Amino acid sequence: MACSSMITLSRPTLSPSPSSSSSTAPSFLPPNPLCHVTTLRRFRTFRSKSLSSSKKQLSAVSASASLQALVFDCDGVILESEHLHRQAYNDAFAHFNVRCPSSSSSDESQQPLNWGIDFYDQLQNRIGGGKPKMRWYFGEHGWPISTIFEKPPEADEDRVKLIDTLQDWKTERYKEIIKSGTVEPRPGVLRLMDEAKAAGKKLAVCSAATKSSVILCLENLIGIERFQSLDCFLAGDDVKEKKPDPSIYLTASNRLGVSPRDCLVVEDSVIGLQAATRAGMSCVISYTSSTAEQDFKDAIAIYPDLSNLRFCTIHAD
Repeated sequence: MACSSMITLSRPTLSPSPSSSSSTAPSFLPPNPLCHVTTLRRFRTFRSKSLSSSKKQLSAVSASASLQALVFDCDGVILESEHLHRQAYNDAFAHFNVRCPSSSSSDESQQPLNWGIDFYDQLQNRIGGGKPKMRWYFGEHGWPISTIFEKPPEADEDRVKLIDTLQDWKTERYKEIIKSGTVEPRPGVLRLMDEAKAAGKKLAVCSAATKSSVILCLENLIGIERFQSLDCFLAGDDVKEKKPDPSIYLTASNRLGVSPRDCLVVEDSVIGLQAATRAGMSCVISYTSSTAEQDFKDAIAIYPDLSNLRFCTIHAD
């Protein structure tokens, strides 16, 4: 297949992390990317025909850099997994009969917590990592009763135990779903990985998810051989701060021995895009149904999936 529509890497301008968008939000909660995006210098771009009224594919950008490493996010990029995570969380809430006080006045007060599709889409695009999601939710809606604690936990060590227990059970449930054999990698992912390796470039995966669940996903979806050939693999356990903090990408850059400006990241959400650009890396977006309407103005290219992105179209001077 012939290569066309060459993409030239652009060097993003770093910007300090934004402050919280709400005075009542906890300190670890990033601004909602659905209504706010970090102010960064815009790339000068040539936009091709619109993919839709709100989504455009970029065909070229100015200011080139030498591409030495291709870095993939996992959830949303390698596999469209958010509905699987939501299912696993809801199964954990049901297993431990988790009930928040905010629902006590409703007819469903005796029902376990259940995160709906629309709510989870917003939550997962706002807060990276499972434990921060639950800590934020319980902080907003009240700490729950459950079979773990008959009364809402008040001591921080009890709250940590509650979240750790839920997350551990959720992770095991998620693994069961992945091992069921019903999950496939997103279009174009395996081919792009193979093309990058064949071109002599370094390959990495950086995910905010729990390491054991990411390993399982990668072994089942990209195969053990590709997984073992990765030059760098990082999960949420490996860094203190979650995306949109750039820590995971800066750590990857260090372990790869490649300057951030010479790395290209593939992400699916504004949270991931912010993490990449704050690390000084260029970023291509492969959006999902839950992130399609986000503002990706700081990405160098935007695609519905990777089926039309060939490695030879990524130009590096």
